Amino acid sequence: MADAAVEFLLDNLQQLLIYHTHLISDAKNQVEKLESDLRLFKAFLRDSTKKRRKDESLRELVRQIRDVVYEAEDIIDAFVTQAAESKSKSYFLRAFQTPVKLHGIATDIERVSAKVKDIYGDKNRIDFAALNVGDGGPEESEPPTVRQENVVGFEDEAEKIIGYLTEETQQLDVISIIGMPGLGKTTLAGKIFRDPAVLYEFPTRIWVYVSQDFTRKNILLDIMREFTRLDEDMYNKSDSELARLVASHLERGKFLIVMDDVWTAEDWEKLQIALPKSNKMGKVLITSRHVEVGRYANKNRLPHKLRFLTQEESWLLLQLEVFGKPECPPELEVLGKLIVDQCDRLPLAIVVIGGILVKKFSALDDIATKRNAWTKVSNSVSTYLSEDPGRRMEKIIALSYDKLPYHLRACFLYLGIFPEDFEMPVWKLIRMWIAEGFIQEKTGISLEETAENYVEDLINRNLLRVERRRSDGRVKTCRIHDMLRDFCIKEAGNERENFLQEMKRSIDGFEPSVAEVQKFRRLCIHSSILNFISSRPYGPRVRSFVCFSKEEVALPIENISAIPAAFKLLRVLEVKPIKFTKLTSDMYQLVHLRYLTLSIDLAILPAAFSKLWNIQTLVVDTTSRTLEIKADIWKMIQLRHLKTNASTILPKTGKSSKEGEKIRTLGTISPQSCTEEVFERARNLKKLGIRGRLAMLIDGKIGSFDSLGKLENLEKLKLINDVFPSPPSEGQLRGLPPPYKFPRKLKSLTLSDTFLDWSHMSILGLLENLEVLKLKDKSFMGKCWLATDGGFRRLEVLHIGRTDLGFWIASAHHFPRLRRLELRNCEELKEVPIGLAEIENFQVLDLYRTKFASASAKKIGEAKRKQEEQNGKVGVFKLSIFPVEE
Repeated sequence: MADAAVEFLLDNLQQLLIYHTHLISDAKNQVEKLESDLRLFKAFLRDSTKKRRKDESLRELVRQIRDVVYEAEDIIDAFVTQAAESKSKSYFLRAFQTPVKLHGIATDIERVSAKVKDIYGDKNRIDFAALNVGDGGPEESEPPTVRQENVVGFEDEAEKIIGYLTEETQQLDVISIIGMPGLGKTTLAGKIFRDPAVLYEFPTRIWVYVSQDFTRKNILLDIMREFTRLDEDMYNKSDSELARLVASHLERGKFLIVMDDVWTAEDWEKLQIALPKSNKMGKVLITSRHVEVGRYANKNRLPHKLRFLTQEESWLLLQLEVFGKPECPPELEVLGKLIVDQCDRLPLAIVVIGGILVKKFSALDDIATKRNAWTKVSNSVSTYLSEDPGRRMEKIIALSYDKLPYHLRACFLYLGIFPEDFEMPVWKLIRMWIAEGFIQEKTGISLEETAENYVEDLINRNLLRVERRRSDGRVKTCRIHDMLRDFCIKEAGNERENFLQEMKRSIDGFEPSVAEVQKFRRLCIHSSILNFISSRPYGPRVRSFVCFSKEEVALPIENISAIPAAFKLLRVLEVKPIKFTKLTSDMYQLVHLRYLTLSIDLAILPAAFSKLWNIQTLVVDTTSRTLEIKADIWKMIQLRHLKTNASTILPKTGKSSKEGEKIRTLGTISPQSCTEEVFERARNLKKLGIRGRLAMLIDGKIGSFDSLGKLENLEKLKLINDVFPSPPSEGQLRGLPPPYKFPRKLKSLTLSDTFLDWSHMSILGLLENLEVLKLKDKSFMGKCWLATDGGFRRLEVLHIGRTDLGFWIASAHHFPRLRRLELRNCEELKEVPIGLAEIENFQVLDLYRTKFASASAKKIGEAKRKQEEQNGKVGVFKLSIFPVEE
């Protein structure tokens, strides 16, 4: 998309002008002029965001900006590559005609720049004050039809909300229903609005449809319509006069106002001035896609997040939509359930498909013909949803997409690069965003922190859903609903955006064809990977090549050069399923790579890797237990994250004190690489993993554990004791270093295979900032752990895995802030200390194959439930025991 392209190219040019002027010396003046024009484009795109879909002339100009920026980006990247690798010169002269086009692109940019300047100069044509993101436009949206027929499911949800509506409060009460597009928020609100209990409870019931482009006056008039006839005098009143009138009518008596489709906290702020907070009998029910709206409207009540339909409810809804009753011919039942399954429990998708089945096939009498027709739909549910004449799914999702802030649009569309129903690791996602240039530097906050905030924002807007959280509460993995992903793929792949293309295997080869690859900018392919690579694709403009195949693919020697030959301007290469048996020299010509994930059968990372000077994230998965890095990573000045699964030997440090200062992640490195020189260079490390003979590191025979204490920013440390080929028990640690030798800001510590005695836990208890402690396989061994006083004052998460611990003696005061306890394969543990039930914030107790302790765990669960009942907070504590006892 144009917005992201301009941001990235602007940032790229700034980097070139500051750090690599020698590579563009022949075109420095033109690059400087381009950088200036890009700033104008950036301002224009920000200003025009809100009106692009409704103004064809604006859309056309945005397309022109996108095309000219893409072309400039291609030429400059090729120009840099040509300068960096002279042996590639003949290819780039043939493919891009760089010297000629570099001058030509300047002319094109000036032409588009002149159009943008004309628009800014013509205030009569566009009122830019009305284009600012977050302001409402003059258009009025048609209210949705509140569904009254075939309302399936949500009985439990409705009962819970009605319970909120009928309970007594000390002031006006606001309840919010939050959910993703098409989940049924309005339908549920309508079900509640018409419920007999609600009809009896609230003599005054008012429904107003807010929408994203509402005007406060119209909403206030809609409310007044319930109390009086609207005359000319009423229409002429100001907003403040109307607000006072509304408040006067609502000051006494019971009332329920449903405010359907509230988009932002600012929108709620504009409306709540007419609602009398002092009337404790008043209730307001809000529906919204955004969690922040519910949180803002009522800080004392959590938003109610609407669930998806169950499989049974989904099947019932389709039957009602197609047949008008819960009956289906037996010959169609299997196909019907297959169709429902592909709707992924989303009510609107089921309703749309049901409508298609009724319209297309209700006149067919022959059951065999019907079965063929249903088979056709079951094979292409997503296609039928996108071809729905009303395009309801697309329109509803487009509302959320159009409302996204400028900085989130590219991040959202990029989610389409992952396979359907894929569990996305947030660590991977945000670093791919960073590599693509979607995340901009902000004062006082890192790129990674900004990107994590973007993830949370998309979650709060119900465009992403949390799958798993880390032990510290941050999001670990997430998913995007299939319908939202389909929208991303369609929107990103259209001619207007040319942002992302998914390659799929078809009868005739691939769809789209391999020949079309040359016009795409990002490619994802998740099956038939070897067939695609063997077809010799050619993508001179491709910046991301991504595959998340479920099967590992060994790349034949004759195809090893296919990827660098096809995609010479790559920034992101995520191809972990593809196994490389060797690395060819042309891989090191990909000088624009910022993110690289490799699976290799090598024990050495060649010196030539240091030519990839743009690399920010390098992930190497190798079959070797050790990996020696010959490349001078300290000269790779953009490197932020180096992750390997092996014990990695780092190269010697250089002379410059600034080398390595951007590195935030090193893992897992060998003990011998834990030197003062390494940690002096990587002084801004936040995450560190060490794998190898830890006893020699602690004793100072190799490396130096003392040097870890100088890592003032380190928050996460993982220590894996690997003494292969000796038995793990032979690597038992005699003890741990004293607390002062650990990094001062350490928040998370993981130990594995250290075979420590439980008496050494007192040392870890004195780590002042420790919040998460993971004691993985056999990190501590021994029959008894007697907790000591004065430690673990900040510990929130404790994980104990695979140990012979039998007796654990502890009380609440030993772990005053413990929030989560996980016990894995603690098969000899007799009981969980019952005193832990007294910890106020204790919320999760998770037992896995720890059967003897299950009885005590249940006692703790019962004690916590009684506490919750006394405090009026039922359902906070979660107890999980596996395997489930009969």
